[in-house]
Amino acid sequence: MENKKINVAIIGLGFGAEFIPIYQQHPNANMYAICQRDVEKLNAVGDAFGIEKRYSDYDELLKDPEVDAVHINTPIQNHAEQSIKALKAGKHVACTVPMATSVEDCRKIVELVKETGLTYMMMETVIYSREYLFVKELYDKGELGKLQFLRASHQQEMAGWPGYWEGLPPMHYATHCVGPVLALAGKDAQYVSCFGSGTIDEHLIPKYNSPFAIESCHIKFKDSDLSAEVTRSLFNTARQYRESFDVYGSKKSFEWTLIEHEDMVIHTGEVPERVKVPDYAHLLPEEIGHFTTGGVYDAGDNQHLSFIQGSGHGGSHPHLVHEFISALVQGREPFPNARQSANITCVGILAHESAMEGGRKIDLPDFTLS
Repeated sequence: MENKKINVAIIGLGFGAEFIPIYQQHPNANMYAICQRDVEKLNAVGDAFGIEKRYSDYDELLKDPEVDAVHINTPIQNHAEQSIKALKAGKHVACTVPMATSVEDCRKIVELVKETGLTYMMMETVIYSREYLFVKELYDKGELGKLQFLRASHQQEMAGWPGYWEGLPPMHYATHCVGPVLALAGKDAQYVSCFGSGTIDEHLIPKYNSPFAIESCHIKFKDSDLSAEVTRSLFNTARQYRESFDVYGSKKSFEWTLIEHEDMVIHTGEVPERVKVPDYAHLLPEEIGHFTTGGVYDAGDNQHLSFIQGSGHGGSHPHLVHEFISALVQGREPFPNARQSANITCVGILAHESAMEGGRKIDLPDFTLS
């Protein structure tokens, strides 16, 4: 890879601070600036990681001509606005999930990327997790045979998370289960149909006018005989944290363990076998490979909730950084690019709309399709 360095600014220093040491050690990145409204926290993080350039105002950061790219890790309701501002300011964008909370905002981002020629990447963790990379390797080698069906679920109790999560429609944060099924198939979602089930506590409903405890969506793939089913829950559902996907092939199938930290299962014909999923640090530059196997910030009792509940997102964080930085250095599209990110995100937005209308079939908009 070239010796080019990309000046990166991270916006949001809760989960976002997880990425600071990865950018600092990536051979093609310069961890240039951080941004956080809380000045005390901004300075604490800046001091801890030796970052001199600090902003408490996002608009001021975007005026800095030295910033090449921003990595947005703010609350989900801010993602679209901040991505749009960054693109208009001439900055490349990496943004944590989801891309936006409306179809129209997804459209705006896709159009801006086309107009500006800048890069946008949604930082979807599951499609860079060791479990996904393991299954994709099996599929690419032909060991799974023909894909017959895909299933994914993300069940998580969000009590105790920031208030904007309370009552959130389950499918509005579905990228962790939509992403892997679309990515493995290598296809776009063409249309969805979704049902809501159960009811969350009444005091949680008014914020988003969403009553359902669980939403379950079927996805039909474009130009394919393949479909998938994804399930999402956030409140009032008794279940250990599970961010999972299952893959059913003609030769072999992969099933996620029902209980966290147990071994996965490969079925060859009708014969099951427990398998240990290997790590995929070998795909990364040596300088950041070690970040696949542990958290990088707030060790011990102060670990971010994504590590307490999410097992470190399957070692995906350094893979995400490497994909984004590599795409910029090489002048290529990252995966997922803006259009693909919009297709993944709009599945969830439209699935909830379908659930609210009793399962009505809804087509994905043309701007999300290849």
